[in-house]
Amino acid sequence: MNLHGKTAVVTGSTKGIGRAIAEALLRAGMNVCVSARHDTEVKRAVDELSDASEGRVAGAGCDVRVYDEVKALLAHAVAEFGGVDVLVNNAGIGLFGRVEELTPEDFRAVLETNLFGVFYCCREAIPLLKQRGGGYIINISSLAGANPHPQMSAYNASKFALNGFSEALMQEVRHDGIKVSYIMPGSVNTHFGGDTPDDAQSWQLQPADIARVVLDLLHHDERSLPSRIEIRPSRPPKK
Repeated sequence: MNLHGKTAVVTGSTKGIGRAIAEALLRAGMNVCVSARHDTEVKRAVDELSDASEGRVAGAGCDVRVYDEVKALLAHAVAEFGGVDVLVNNAGIGLFGRVEELTPEDFRAVLETNLFGVFYCCREAIPLLKQRGGGYIINISSLAGANPHPQMSAYNASKFALNGFSEALMQEVRHDGIKVSYIMPGSVNTHFGGDTPDDAQSWQLQPADIARVVLDLLHHDERSLPSRIEIRPSRPPKK
């Protein structure tokens, strides 16, 4: 895909992996619509990204658990840039604990963000991608979508389901010129799950590593589709 002048919507893109993806796409000459739940974070990100971008940047507050907000986000991207070519579903949360300790509200929040939110975004984006003659949907999953762990039941459930959803969607839209891939990172040095980025965790992946994978996917020839990508730290601590 020739990225210059194309438009991408990236959810959960004011920090961490999503922010790195937005930055990389802008450097490649794409227009990018960033989003997050809090309007103040979105405004700050738009201001910062606008200072050093090849492409144009816009943004809108969006809680992907709320379908009307997702509709508004995609409509905002169309209003700003005329259409949508790429959707990166990055917004996600992790709430951890033993099943007997998790509240129903916590479990629901994880599934609604990590799975329902992706469905909402895809449902709204697919007609827009078809209008452009095709495009790309990239879902940010996790190695937790293939490797269950204790005290991660909600997160595991959301990412296992996201992987299955992504593979089914890929088969649905491939003949419409729409590619679907999902990326499964291992440990990434971000604020996710309440962690604090730490230089001492230098063995971890960096957000820029995931952004590079996104760019690599978009640059693949039309005939090829790397539908599932696993990426992990090359030298984690020895156990």
